[in-house]
Amino acid sequence: MYVFDPTIDEYSARYSSAEPEVLAELSRITHLRTLQPRMLSGQVQGRFLGMMAGLMNAGRILEIGTFTGYSAIALAQGMPDGGKLISIDINDEVMPIAREAIAKAGLQERIELITGDAAHIMPTLEGPFDLIFIDADKRNYARYYQLALPLLRKGGLILADNVLWSGRVFDPQIRDADTEALRSFSELVQHDERVDNVLLTLRDGLLMIVKR
Repeated sequence: MYVFDPTIDEYSARYSSAEPEVLAELSRITHLRTLQPRMLSGQVQGRFLGMMAGLMNAGRILEIGTFTGYSAIALAQGMPDGGKLISIDINDEVMPIAREAIAKAGLQERIELITGDAAHIMPTLEGPFDLIFIDADKRNYARYYQLALPLLRKGGLILADNVLWSGRVFDPQIRDADTEALRSFSELVQHDERVDNVLLTLRDGLLMIVKR
């Protein structure tokens, strides 16, 4: 999952705060026990997520796509006391790993895990949220985005991961469903007058979206 020279990522990691031990251990477990460990946020992005949660004083966070819980823990560690994070994932096979890691981090009271289809669950949630992190199936990014905006407070932040898609979005010859969905999603956000946005070249591309 490299768009740029891997040495750039290595250099970034060297000059970023180290992973908390609970996240370093979760990274090792994820590589041992899952088929797609590259889906993990990792040190640099994890630290960025936690810092954003802290800078925004985000008391309520919604995450679409839990995987093994790395990003949920990173976000929750940056939240103020009394904060609440809801994380949704359709894959119940990885939920035990996430629950175990969340317990080790002592964040059971702060993080609520929900198993199911986010597109069906999101309309049942009560807003507003301060921050929403989208890192799930790429073909539904536009759908999640449209469902997320009404749940987000004014001035709130949406972060959408993997929008560079290992550089596949740059190549007009690549037209698979996931790549096309990510292109369409970025175009949708770019022309949405309800938001301001900037695409960061962090890891696999992180689209920052602020609700006006």
